[in-house]
Amino acid sequence: MAFPRAVLWLLLLALAGSAGCRSSASNAGDDLGPVGSFSLTERSGQTITDADLRGKVWVASFIFVRCTGPCPQVTQTMQSLQKKLDLKNRPDLRLVTFTVDPERDQPDELKAYADRWEADRERWLFLTGTEKEIHRLLNEGFKVATHRNASPTRAGDEFSHSTRLVVVDKKGHIRGYYHGVPYPSNEQDRKAVEQGLEKLAQQVSALLKEKP
Repeated sequence: MAFPRAVLWLLLLALAGSAGCRSSASNAGDDLGPVGSFSLTERSGQTITDADLRGKVWVASFIFVRCTGPCPQVTQTMQSLQKKLDLKNRPDLRLVTFTVDPERDQPDELKAYADRWEADRERWLFLTGTEKEIHRLLNEGFKVATHRNASPTRAGDEFSHSTRLVVVDKKGHIRGYYHGVPYPSNEQDRKAVEQGLEKLAQQVSALLKEKP
């Protein structure tokens, strides 16, 4: 059954969810449309645009440095993918982490955070900008919910955001959503995460073979 495009995007936004462990692989392999244009600042100070990633397959994640929720687990998953996907030997592959707290997560903050996770300085990017442009990109481009919490209960709980990983192809189109939290307490969910990451790796390998 084919869904109208607007309905499909609403379904994806609902599935993407906010911060927490309730996420799953979905629509892996489908062309879910373009992420859209952006121009952001990498931890090196370099400007990175969507055009710079054209011709490359990339995996996006969403975190903020002071997060006391699932962000460290999401970054741990990305760190695992860095090794699993053999990032250092894949010139046409990138990992891309977006901060949802760009006002505080300036390049120096992101550089220190990236160094703690031993992130490849050339191929695992950490991007910041303005809160308005990044939240618009996540909500409208990636179709993953994110917002500033009006009444955070504690420091590190200022934002709600998706824990999904998003696979993007060489054309800049979304091709799948996957678990970003590696170790849920529920055994069934844990296995689903492991299986999802295997599918992610397989999908990335397949997309790398596609022509731009």
